[in-house]
Amino acid sequence: MIEFYPQIKAVHILCVLLSGGLFALRGLMAQTRLAGVAQGAPLRLLSYTIDTVLLTAALMLVSILPGALFANGWLTVKLILLLAYVALAMLAMKRVHAPRARMIFYVAALATYAWMLGVARMHHPLGWLHGWLA
Repeated sequence: MIEFYPQIKAVHILCVLLSGGLFALRGLMAQTRLAGVAQGAPLRLLSYTIDTVLLTAALMLVSILPGALFANGWLTVKLILLLAYVALAMLAMKRVHAPRARMIFYVAALATYAWMLGVARMHHPLGWLHGWLA
């Protein structure tokens, strides 16, 4: 399966960008009067579909390179950030009813997403800050 690594990685990266972009759009809509549209079935199902493909590609990558999961500190940090991102995104989208709190969770989720991108891109737990702090 190693021969398909570049294609699987490309699908994974595409889904990361689509998922993050769709969350940013839906989160922005949830902050406005378009919350009903943001929570509507079409966008929700699209989000589920993209995230399912993303998770499948991620698991395929881990199965191709099983030793990489905990051998690289950056990948462990990325997985921890993913859990934080999911929790913050859930709070931003539907778990919190106070508009100010929802906005804070939305911004925190976007910041966590950006940090995850940096960690993945730089292959370092500090992500974008790697060159400045390390």
